[in-house]
Amino acid sequence: MKNVLFSGVCTALVTPFLDGKVNFPMMEILLRRQCDAGVKAVVVCGTTGESPTISDDEKLELFRRCKAYAKDDCLIIAGTGSNSTEHAVWLSREAEKCGVDALLVVSPYYNKATEEGLFAHYLSIAHAVKLPIIVYNVPGRTGVDIPVSVYKRLSRIPNMAGVKEASSSITKIAEIRSACPEFPIWSGNDDMVVPTLALGAQGVISVLSNVAPVETDAMVQSALAGDFDTAAALQCQLLPLIKLLFCEVNPIPIKAAMKLIGFDCGGCRLPLTSLSTENQKKIAEYLAI
Repeated sequence: MKNVLFSGVCTALVTPFLDGKVNFPMMEILLRRQCDAGVKAVVVCGTTGESPTISDDEKLELFRRCKAYAKDDCLIIAGTGSNSTEHAVWLSREAEKCGVDALLVVSPYYNKATEEGLFAHYLSIAHAVKLPIIVYNVPGRTGVDIPVSVYKRLSRIPNMAGVKEASSSITKIAEIRSACPEFPIWSGNDDMVVPTLALGAQGVISVLSNVAPVETDAMVQSALAGDFDTAAALQCQLLPLIKLLFCEVNPIPIKAAMKLIGFDCGGCRLPLTSLSTENQKKIAEYLAI
């Protein structure tokens, strides 16, 4: 297998807002909490970080500040995906200048690129930077499920570090492992972490760990150590919370949950709206247990 960028938990961090602007002091608090919990890496400006409504200037400032604050306590992985290859290349180069440790690049959305287009997109970014690149496959958001044949080709590119697979298909995980066993996989689904790890994945890029970093790490570390009885029990124990965190589109519920546990990260930027009163009550009742 390639040199693995990290094994364990990577948190897809929310982006905190205050009065419509990025709340950088709260971002430092969130980062410190993750580092103290033993989380190995964080994604800044991923899906959970509301990347579609964060400006390029805001993203670059977040990348710079997060890396300066985290130092070597955890990896800073910058979300630099775009449905424009030219824009993704530019943003990836600028993120590299900010000193981040790696990139998370979602597949082009809306365009519905062909297999050849997907490969050319990632190849262009890989040639533009020296940083490790994690491919992000989330067909429920992008409209395209990256085929295993594309992963096989991408796995031969030196700085392609692996894939965050969020297709919700355990069969797809097995197919990737079979076709390119040297290509690291991180689960992109909190409800499938332990099954994915059982097939040889390296960890999870998680929404859940925003709220429960210690518990998420315990689950993943148990599985990585081969203690699947404990890992499975923890997966089942966390499942009700995971379901609540996806009761509406991410990151609406996770931001509400963060406020309930004492980390007010503000609301989401439109077109995302506030969590419904009914679901707010359900999450509040669960977190009060």
